Amino acid sequence: MTSQTLIETAIDQFGRHGFEGASTREIARASGTAMSSITYHFGGKQGLYLAAADHIAACVREIQGPALALARDVAGTGTREQATEALLALLDGFAMMMIRPESEAWALFITREQQAPTEAFDRLYAGVMQDVVAVFVALLGRIRTDLPEREVLALGLMLFGQTLVLRVCRAAVTRILAVDTIDEDTRALLRARLRANALCILSEKPA
Repeated sequence: MTSQTLIETAIDQFGRHGFEGASTREIARASGTAMSSITYHFGGKQGLYLAAADHIAACVREIQGPALALARDVAGTGTREQATEALLALLDGFAMMMIRPESEAWALFITREQQAPTEAFDRLYAGVMQDVVAVFVALLGRIRTDLPEREVLALGLMLFGQTLVLRVCRAAVTRILAVDTIDEDTRALLRARLRANALCILSEKPA
């Protein structure tokens, strides 16, 4: 499908070169289509850029949807123990997504938007981040009832950041662990450590 191929190619090009640096001519060439296809399907470069953001959000929603749905139910009626397991499952799911090859292009695109947000960041946030934050914070609120709301938000950010390092800092992860890639054994080690770290933080009580 031409529009799908254009979007996937655009995500890679925009992630590597930014909006200004990416060439629509090169995107069309790498997609095996004419430049007029970009205008036809998306109205131009800006429309393609926003479509790329929407596509990333939709892909993340599809991957994380089942875990999010379960976590949302638990956040509303579950016990503290159930909320803890649901939150750990969300963290693990995002960690696994960060290891997936296709997340590399997404991460490059999203990181640029994190550093210099545009309308595309608004699309990413409304399309998936906002829902993830809401569920994550609701779970944390059931688990760490001792913390005020602002500290719960900060805790959520710090917990979630542990999953992002697996993609954003991939070169450092493999160099430090002395591996060429995150293989099955390394993946198991990192997932186990993430779970252990989160459990320690979630059970901690401030003095």
